[in-house]
Amino acid sequence: MVQFIAGAKGEGKTKKLIDMANRCAKTTDGHLVFIDDDNRHIYDLHYDIRFVQTDNFPLSNYRELIGFICGILSMDSDIKHVFIDGLTNVVKTVDNESLLKLIAKLDSLSRDYELDFVISMNCKAEELPEEVKRLLVA
Repeated sequence: MVQFIAGAKGEGKTKKLIDMANRCAKTTDGHLVFIDDDNRHIYDLHYDIRFVQTDNFPLSNYRELIGFICGILSMDSDIKHVFIDGLTNVVKTVDNESLLKLIAKLDSLSRDYELDFVISMNCKAEELPEEVKRLLVA
């Protein structure tokens, strides 16, 4: 399953994502990964959550992000949840077309590896394509 949290800057998307991750850490049997472009929130996360900082990796499009995620998944087959904070900060180029392609790839990974993705994105919900609006959880 792929889910989205969308909103303008300062609306609390990261806090919601962190809260979701921390709740999952208490109830999930598998491993969790939290991907962010910086380490500001590393100490807000439950100690069982693997934190991955992307600012040292040149992720410029959705394909590179998929490759990055596949690399993480290849190292740990017990991952059940992947949280991505600030998609437009992690990947420099995100337009509606690439967003839909990213969702399709993540949905495929979700089914194949039985894991869930939750992604926060700095944009207004009404600006998202209808396919993405259906995935909004906050």
